Amino acid sequence: MTEVRRRTVPLRSEPAAPGRPSAEALARLDRRWRPRYLMLAPHRLGFFLAMLLLMASGLWWALVQIDRVSGALALPYGVAPSLVHAAVMTFGFMPLFFAGFLFTAGPKWLHVEPWPVSRVMPPLLLQAGGWLVWLAGGSWGLLVALAGCAAAFLGLAWMTVLFIRLVQCSTLQDRLHARAIAAACLVGCVCIAALGLSLAGGRGDLARAWVLTGLWGFVAAVFVVVAHRMIPFFTSAVLPMVQAWRPFWVLWLMLAAVVAEALAVWLPWLGWAPALDTGGLLVRGALELSVGAVLLWLAYRWGLLQSLAQRLLAMLHIGFIWLGLAFVGHGLAHGVQGLYGSAAGELGALHALTMGCLGSLMLAMVTRVSCGHGGRALVADRLVWTLFWVLQLATVVRLAASAPLPWSPVLLAVAALLWAGIMAVWGLRLIGWYGRLRADGRPG
Repeated sequence: MTEVRRRTVPLRSEPAAPGRPSAEALARLDRRWRPRYLMLAPHRLGFFLAMLLLMASGLWWALVQIDRVSGALALPYGVAPSLVHAAVMTFGFMPLFFAGFLFTAGPKWLHVEPWPVSRVMPPLLLQAGGWLVWLAGGSWGLLVALAGCAAAFLGLAWMTVLFIRLVQCSTLQDRLHARAIAAACLVGCVCIAALGLSLAGGRGDLARAWVLTGLWGFVAAVFVVVAHRMIPFFTSAVLPMVQAWRPFWVLWLMLAAVVAEALAVWLPWLGWAPALDTGGLLVRGALELSVGAVLLWLAYRWGLLQSLAQRLLAMLHIGFIWLGLAFVGHGLAHGVQGLYGSAAGELGALHALTMGCLGSLMLAMVTRVSCGHGGRALVADRLVWTLFWVLQLATVVRLAASAPLPWSPVLLAVAALLWAGIMAVWGLRLIGWYGRLRADGRPG
């Protein structure tokens, strides 16, 4: 088995990248889309598979919502559609985007040699194939869905082992961000395994609890770690007047907040009465409101106002604002539940996290990596900027659909259609990049 090798010299001592190829070389550049070019860098393959799954899951959910409103499609359901949707949106395309980023940028963080793409390809194909089978199982039956879940678990576990080996091989003193991501990936593995076992045992309610645990303890945890490392760095690189400010207490606060939400999923299952009575819910709501306020302040401290002049940077900061709003929404929802016994606002707060925060940060970060590693300018052009704001609209529509109103099902269908359309346009564009050589003619 190939071993990961440490870099023999520090990154800063490596020779500069070669200059831009000549006009003659660029003229001879192969501009065609070829599958083999997906193997030129980990982000190409990981992002390509993530885009396929992102578009497939978005289309499927939009069709489900159209069928619920109109009844015209008469779709069969072998597994509860809400569970199929929640699992694939949490564990499906996001870990594939993580893989493309971690196996491309991770070795640079850690000063180790990267894995060849051929080594990371099998776990990525297992995950993508497994979640596509999971989607099919939503209509074809439980056994098909469980087979897909098992394949996806094996793929994520394999991917996690490969990343942990990169972390272990590094001799850097500061590996906190990488270790936190590795720990979050382990949480994701546990949650997917438990999801499959719960569903096999006929416990759909328990399966949903594991999905929520994975959302907070795996996906959200990875995002806050990457945000802590990258948002201040990106901001100071583009806006020199803004200092890169990222003390570790901020990282610990964000991690503690998302881990607390993951653990809170299990309070009703443990039967801990103080967490479920009025006082407990009010305390939880107050803590979530406090965290939300700190996160909104942090967005300002990281240069929110200054970032608005740069579209791609503004997308990152606005996406982070949704994280603060998600905690504020959860705090209000739990406060209302404690006072009046209604938990109607919790689903809206959850989608402030998923569509608002994670969706916006996904759009911004993947676009940035794809531009940078594709030899293109690090900018959000008119198309990306428009898609981003349509995503903000879709998020607001989805939040409105969470209200118990007669037209909420129609609003939910509209939000699903907007999401599917955004991801189809964005995904097809970037898929066109991943199968072509870099625009500047450089390797990678």
